Amino acid sequence: MGRGVTQGRATLHKALIAPLRAALYAGDVAAVQSELHRVIAPDALTRFAYPLGDSTGPGGLFDTVFAPLFAALPDLERRDYIVMAGPTSEGADWVGCGGFYTGTFQASWLDIPPTGHVVHMRFHEFYRIDNGQVAEVQALWDIPEVMMQARAWPMAPSLGREWHVPGPATQDGLVPGPRDAARSDAACQHIIDMLTAMKRHPAEGGPEVMEMTRFWHPRMMWYGPAGIGTGRGVEGFRRWHQIPFLKGMPDRGQYVDQIEYHFFGDGDYAAVTGWPDMIQTHSGDGWLGLPPTGKKFTMRSLDFWRLENGLIRENWVLVDLLDAYDQLGVDVMARMREMTGQGPRD
Repeated sequence: MGRGVTQGRATLHKALIAPLRAALYAGDVAAVQSELHRVIAPDALTRFAYPLGDSTGPGGLFDTVFAPLFAALPDLERRDYIVMAGPTSEGADWVGCGGFYTGTFQASWLDIPPTGHVVHMRFHEFYRIDNGQVAEVQALWDIPEVMMQARAWPMAPSLGREWHVPGPATQDGLVPGPRDAARSDAACQHIIDMLTAMKRHPAEGGPEVMEMTRFWHPRMMWYGPAGIGTGRGVEGFRRWHQIPFLKGMPDRGQYVDQIEYHFFGDGDYAAVTGWPDMIQTHSGDGWLGLPPTGKKFTMRSLDFWRLENGLIRENWVLVDLLDAYDQLGVDVMARMREMTGQGPRD
């Protein structure tokens, strides 16, 4: 990952999508359409969270994803707090963006009832760049976060804290160029080593085999998706997320030969993208308040980490929970429509 030529390339790739980000910040619909056609290859595969799904090329992306959101939030505004880029070990070039969309929720979106108030929705969007254009998009929007703000979340309450997740404490997430290859690769390797150790539990022993204090800052923040919530410190991370997750899916991390995930680093930041990047069996009780289904299912998780003094201080995590629910046989959108009076009345 540390080839010197990638330093300038990472900067160019961040610059490539900067006008698209600016158009979305300005809420300029025509400029957004124009920039999508400029940067998105005609045959690019664009993958978004359930129920938005996949589309092809810039026109499909605008019609399927952005046009409906503009219709619901006419004063739509995008705010990025992380923009990083780099090559993966496989040689692909990615740009990762994290932040939130905001605006006044004036019309129904995905059958979520409008509130007339400002709403916010986290996003993690990853762009694979090839020959000067975006060849692939993998993006998770935290749709459950919007449902919660509309008081239309029909599932179990989160165990962690639900709030407006902040950007980096150091305010340096818009990583400038040129890319520091050695520092970036070290951050990336730290994350890979951490995940390798974490997967040892519970198959190879108790929590101590994860060596959490070796990798995580004692004042770490783990910013989970809406439906799971935020935890602080190793204790908060384990109590509000990891312990329920492992009780429900004790075989997680055992099927790495069946999935693809790609790591890249930029300064003190590292990211992972994959679609999907987890497989596990829902064999235990308690995760998301669900009884065990016995089903093997995939998960999409797009993550950012920030290192501070060699330890992970912040971790932003988005998981496509609606897709996971769907695979486990729960139609969250139908339950939401029933909850808000839009369901069957027979």
